[in-house]
Amino acid sequence: MKRLMFMLPLLVFMVLSIYFAVGLTKDPSKLPSMLINQPIPEFALGPIKGRDKGLSDKDLKGEVTLVNFWGSWCVACKYEHPFLMKLKKEGLVPIHGVDWREVKPDDGPDWLKEHGDPYTLIGDDPKSKAAIAFGVYGAPETFVIDAAGAIRYKYVGPMSREVWDETIWPIIQKLKK
Repeated sequence: MKRLMFMLPLLVFMVLSIYFAVGLTKDPSKLPSMLINQPIPEFALGPIKGRDKGLSDKDLKGEVTLVNFWGSWCVACKYEHPFLMKLKKEGLVPIHGVDWREVKPDDGPDWLKEHGDPYTLIGDDPKSKAAIAFGVYGAPETFVIDAAGAIRYKYVGPMSREVWDETIWPIIQKLKK
């Protein structure tokens, strides 16, 4: 019994080490989502300053689209933004944005004036209503929505050409067929 008491901390340490070692092998951009292959949640966001129209679940039906959660406060969004501008020029898929948790109403619109606006529609989400409904952990996160209005893929982190070419664009091509 005395020997078991000495071995117990070592056994606990070994089990925790294996658990954390396995966790380190996981890709953090592939967070599971209960919403994959589920209809988009109902939401209706008002427009950001300078726009006439916001974004709602009804806008996300009829064609394959992307929904990108971003904010002017988000450092990774600044990294991702030039790629979104390139995607807009390519015109492969509409990109809708959710301006999430801005401190001031002018922050998002001012940021888009400075860096360019890749979004077809943008909803203002200062209280995280849409973000919570979509299960967003942090910005940027991008969702691929099919023409029927179901979430087909979720990407966590800044999109890049590599992510687009290898993962997201093949999914969109398959959904457009």
